[in-house]
Formats: sequence, structure tokens, C-alpha cells
Amino acid sequence: MALFFFLSGLFVWPSLQRRTPAEFLRERLLRLGLPFAVAALFLMPLAYYAMETGKPGASLVSYWWTTVTAGPWPSGPVWFVWVLLAFDLLAALLYRLAPNALEPVNRLSRIGFARPALVFAAFLAVTAAAYVPMRLAFGPARWFGLGPFTVQASRIFLYLGYFLFGAGIGLAQIRRGVLSPGGQLAKHWPRWAALALIAYGLLAVLAYDRRAAMPNPDVLPLWSQIAYSLAFVLFSAAMAFAILAWFISFDRPGSGLLDAMRPAAYGIFLVHYVPVLWLQHWLLPVEMSPFAKAGIAFAGGLGASWAATLLLLRIPGAKRVL
Repeated sequence: MALFFFLSGLFVWPSLQRRTPAEFLRERLLRLGLPFAVAALFLMPLAYYAMETGKPGASLVSYWWTTVTAGPWPSGPVWFVWVLLAFDLLAALLYRLAPNALEPVNRLSRIGFARPALVFAAFLAVTAAAYVPMRLAFGPARWFGLGPFTVQASRIFLYLGYFLFGAGIGLAQIRRGVLSPGGQLAKHWPRWAALALIAYGLLAVLAYDRRAAMPNPDVLPLWSQIAYSLAFVLFSAAMAFAILAWFISFDRPGSGLLDAMRPAAYGIFLVHYVPVLWLQHWLLPVEMSPFAKAGIAFAGGLGASWAATLLLLRIPGAKRVL
């Protein structure tokens, strides 16, 4: 999810430069506010209703009414959309008050064309400062929430750090910076993949140590909690750089599955939770390998949400939203 915020940030400054504040706000409300409202109000209750079927008096209408009036009102994965909208509005304010505030990140990105390790070190330092204190203060499981507006407490500033770093890189001359196809990041993607694997191994070792302290892992010493938090940040950053390096390195024009999926990607994200949860519910009592169940849920969820998005895109004006 953090990488999603980074990718979204890449395009926010050019968008602000092309539009008036009113145009930017209107476009963001249309592309983010409206889909979030529809998904939170209708799609997410329909998805979570899969876990209520079979209970006495649990009709869809009564479940929906209880959800939106009394709660809890889970927003599922679309919490990302409202948080991104909030970050976009914050970026618009920053652009108006200090349009050059992210220029140091852009200069660092241009240096990163030849020396991506410097960008990674700065990125790691910023995200660690954003995450570790919040993780120690709120723990890993607490969420801030008001109705469907929820976000994981320990990660809110981590996500903001990813978003603003992406905005700084995308501010200008992105193809001359760290994300250039001709840069050192893309050329040495195996190194970044290896770093991500090492970081994951470290995280797994520390996670095992936490499980050994169950049922109350948060009573672990402060040094252990800090070490786990730093390992998480390291893995998150290394994985982000590895994914970016791999895709930049192998970015070629083509007609593969991912290219065909691209126009419907946003709609698939918004819709997918409904078929995925219902498929998991239907498969739960079935005697079958867990790997087979996972494959069916993945293929069925992707196929159903893709087909639903293609149908939605036929609605006049839907392409402006999806």
C-alpha cells in the first residue's frame, strides 16, 4: 500500500501545474471522492455481507442499515482512496504556499540517476522517522476511524512520506532521475531484489521472536520493538525499490495481460473485494487444497471484477471516473 501512495505522488505536481486549484479539486473529487463514496456505501457492505449470510434475520437490507447507522462500517481496501484524496488536498495546499518545497527531493532524484543508493538512504531515513515513533506509540493493530474513514494509526505518516517522496521525484525531469529507464536503479534491479530478500529474512527472524512471546508480544523489550519496526521500514523501502527497478527495466511496449488490464485497473481495485470475499465464503466448506482455493479466488475475483469494470466503463461519463 505504501508503494501505491508513492506512485500516486509521482503525478501530483504535474497535475497541479496544469490545472487551477478549483479544477484540481473538482477532478480529485470526481476521481477519488465519488468512487470512495459509492464503494464505502454500497460495495463494501455487499462484500462483508458474505460473512453474515445464514445468520437469523441477517438480510442484506438490515445488515446494510446497521452498518451505515450503528457500525462498525469497514471500508475494506478502499480506505486507500480517501487517504489519497486527503494527501492530494494537502499537496494542493503545499503547492500554493510553497511550490518549491519538494525541490530538494527532485535534486536528489537527479543525483540518483547514477547513485540510487543515496536516494535509498534518504528515503529510508525519512520513512523510518515517520514510522518508528508512531509504531511505538500506537502499536501495529490500532486504527484511527470515523465511520468508513479509517487508516492504520502507525502507518499514516509512513504513507505520507512515500507520497511526498514520490511527488518530489515527479516534480520535474522524472526521466533524468532515479526512475529513468537508463539509470543505475533499473540496470541493477537484481541487487535491489536481493536486498529486499535479505530484509524480508531479517523481518521474518524478528517476527518469529515476537511469536515466541505470545500471547502478548508487545511486552517485548523496547530494543526488540524498535528493531522490528526498523526491519519493517527497511523491507518496505527495499521492496519498493526492487519493484520499481524491475518494472522500469522490463518496460517494453506489448500486448500482454498487464497491458490489456491497464485501462480497467482502477475499477478492478474498487470492485474486486466483492467477488473475492464471496468466493472465499463459498469455498470455505469445500474440501479442497488451500492452494487450489487461493487460485480459484484469485482467478475468479480478477475475472469478475475485470468484467464488471468493463461493463461500468460502458456507462456514459464513467471513463472520467474510472
